[in-house]
Amino acid sequence: MENKNGHSDVEKFRELIKDIKIAMLTTVDENNGSLRSRPMGTQLEDFDGHYLWFFTYGRSPKVQDVQQDRQVNVSYADPGSNRFVSVSGRALLVRDRQTMEKYWDTIYKAWFPDGLDTPDIALLQVAVDKAEYWDAPSNKFVTLVGFLKAVVTGQQYEGGENEKINFKS
Repeated sequence: MENKNGHSDVEKFRELIKDIKIAMLTTVDENNGSLRSRPMGTQLEDFDGHYLWFFTYGRSPKVQDVQQDRQVNVSYADPGSNRFVSVSGRALLVRDRQTMEKYWDTIYKAWFPDGLDTPDIALLQVAVDKAEYWDAPSNKFVTLVGFLKAVVTGQQYEGGENEKINFKS
């Protein structure tokens, strides 16, 4: 899969999210069906084209939500660089020690003080189905000129790239 700039969709997606440390994970509340979002630390491993991984506690409310409805959204935002990504996928709880070792970094000790020996530690695996991104010039002057041009000419502001990516064939 290539985007209109000749890069693979996976490469573009990886590049867009790689420096965004916190994502917002949205689940369907198991009690009333409302949408709930919470911040999650993005794994440090590069996106492989299939899965996003997040450390969590296995009995947390988000996991209870996912056990009722696996459909989730993960949102990434870097307003300073004008990068925004919305991901649709299906979540699954994973307790495999070897997989956790692969994604572990000492920074996670802030949330899991005993490291991988923290009781109830697990991973939330999000199988990525689709994504949409908005990637505009990060130079504020370029953005301002484009915005002003649209106001003066009456034409719609074209603020950069907006593409949809389908990761499932």
